[in-house]
Amino acid sequence: MSDLSKYRNIGIFAHVDAGKTTTTERILKLTGKIHKLGEVHDGAATTDFMEQEQERGITIQSAATTCFWDDHRFNIIDTPGHVDFTIEVYRSLKVLDGGVGVFCGSGGVEPQSETNWRYANESGVARLIFVNKLDRLGADFYRVVDQVEKVLAAKPLVMTIPIGYEDSFCGVVDILSQKAYVWDESGQPENFEVQDIPDDLKEKAEQYRTDLIETAVEQDDDAMEKYLEGEEPDIDTIKKCIRKGTINLDFFPTYCGSAFKNKGIQLILNAVIDYLPSPTEVKPQPEVDMEGNETGEFAIVDKDKPLRALAFKIMDDQYGALTFTRVYSGVLAKGVNLLNTFTGKEERVGRIVEMHADSREDLDSAQAGDIVALVGLKNVQTGHTLCDPKNPATLEPMVFPDPVISIAVAPKDKAAAEKLGVAIGKMVKEDPSFHVETDQDSGETILRGMGELHLDIKIDMLKRTHGVEGDAGAPQVAYRETVTNRLEDSYTHKKQSGGAGQYAKIDYVIEPLEAGSGFEFESKIVGGNVPKEYIPAVEKGWKLSKDKGVLAGYPCLDFKVTLVDGGFHAVDSSAVAFEIASKAAYRQSMTKAGAQLLEPIMKLDVFTPEDNVGDVIGDLNRRRGMISAQDTNPTGIRVKGEAPLSEMFGYIGDLRTMTSGRGQFSMEFSHYSPCPRNIAEKIMEDVKAREEAKK
Repeated sequence: MSDLSKYRNIGIFAHVDAGKTTTTERILKLTGKIHKLGEVHDGAATTDFMEQEQERGITIQSAATTCFWDDHRFNIIDTPGHVDFTIEVYRSLKVLDGGVGVFCGSGGVEPQSETNWRYANESGVARLIFVNKLDRLGADFYRVVDQVEKVLAAKPLVMTIPIGYEDSFCGVVDILSQKAYVWDESGQPENFEVQDIPDDLKEKAEQYRTDLIETAVEQDDDAMEKYLEGEEPDIDTIKKCIRKGTINLDFFPTYCGSAFKNKGIQLILNAVIDYLPSPTEVKPQPEVDMEGNETGEFAIVDKDKPLRALAFKIMDDQYGALTFTRVYSGVLAKGVNLLNTFTGKEERVGRIVEMHADSREDLDSAQAGDIVALVGLKNVQTGHTLCDPKNPATLEPMVFPDPVISIAVAPKDKAAAEKLGVAIGKMVKEDPSFHVETDQDSGETILRGMGELHLDIKIDMLKRTHGVEGDAGAPQVAYRETVTNRLEDSYTHKKQSGGAGQYAKIDYVIEPLEAGSGFEFESKIVGGNVPKEYIPAVEKGWKLSKDKGVLAGYPCLDFKVTLVDGGFHAVDSSAVAFEIASKAAYRQSMTKAGAQLLEPIMKLDVFTPEDNVGDVIGDLNRRRGMISAQDTNPTGIRVKGEAPLSEMFGYIGDLRTMTSGRGQFSMEFSHYSPCPRNIAEKIMEDVKAREEAKK
């Protein structure tokens, strides 16, 4: 069995275009996993193997690969940077022990870096920082280090500083050893020399070294004591202290270089070994019961313990469904039966494979700490726990955000309709942030996702990967409805039809709740005016009704219904009667309670060159945007604010036109807010027109 202390499960994450995939590519080349470098801009990177990725030069799905450096095994996951695919980052971080956050030397801490950093904090993942692209115009290592402190509220521990700037960037100074690593112009990562520090950097390097040691020794009382007495600890002690602080998330060792030019990558690989945790050094995963409450047991990383594994990604290829799984404890062997605690069914493991982007190697078994893909599992989805049937336990499940944008797809003919159903089933399995539903009235298939790009790629995949021809409609916004007033009301349901009739009377109060509260139901019935057994039926009636609002048929949220009184008939009352009464009461009262349309508001982060900032802000104001901040950096201005999603369709095209192609933006869902009256009326008219057209 392998030595777990020599395992590193790491992810590489960053904002779009900071150089994650290029960094991964360089790591694979250095470790001898690949022999020819593939470039992202040529569409030849190893981990970007989907057609859509190669064309667009972006990473869409996280790819896993394994390589070896200095007798250590690295399981690496390259994650996407684009905001629409944040989900991929989230689920990868869930199963990783450490990570490398890549930041662009000129762009600095960009919006998506913030989101990913927040996720990594929530998951408690130790990480290194790599400031990349120092050969680019406007790159400034020290500025990025300041940004990490200010924007991310993290403490960077500077381990290397750059030699030269922009075009003249040629190497780095290793602060700990006080040596300079200088690369030649051949572009080969192996061609470097270890030299003395250039004179102009000696003072700076010395200063950083003092800061480094002072920060590191805080982790160990003995080392601290000796240091205060004037005795400098040896290198091994300092490294131990840095490792301890990194794993505790007290600070983040920070490196610099240029992945594209092959400068500085070796030092990062050494740092992964030196400072990032092995599977046994991370807090073990808590086990939970079926309700999601912690049981007090933990999945300890040990091959002799019962099997616990988490499926974190499903991918479909020509050989069938691959279930990417992280084994937390025990041993997973080929041909054994596993229990899926979510479905309660057993699954048989056909094959175990080690992935290298889209190629694979067969394995006989995997042990605690491994990340592998399983072939042959039928009903497993992202976030399901696989365990030993004789000793079951569930690991903490994953929570995914709700989609905010939808689009209708209509197949061209009957044959395409059948294919569409199969293809969509596979895609939903692969991506938990992608939802599909069928419109009851029109029979249209509605795809829901996290953003325009997300849906655009899904439509593209339907055509190319699954060969389904279909017409996609215009994107639709996921509006919601709520109430604004408190209302006391009553409803009586009576029906006599010979024989047993129906009778139910309910008195209730409707009141608005704070944004984000959802729906609440409370019964204040005392004395049995509504028998206990009928109260769940009253709740059910309201719950079913709220999915279709009274204004435009959108789901209703953020309100509370309190059942205060009612009446029943000894013979004619039934659960069904009370459910019907609740549904009728919903239709009667919601309009009276001041029904209101809500629209999704997106958090915006727009980058623009300084010359165009006036146009950009003017355009955002026309889109009903609210500007909250403007930050100036050397390459341009970042405008932060909020705007309704409905106004932001096609924004990227307009932004590029205004900024001659230099502008960038990202947005993510923030909250729901009341829709202005004139816009609400227009939405209701559109909905009415769509309903009429269906008839």
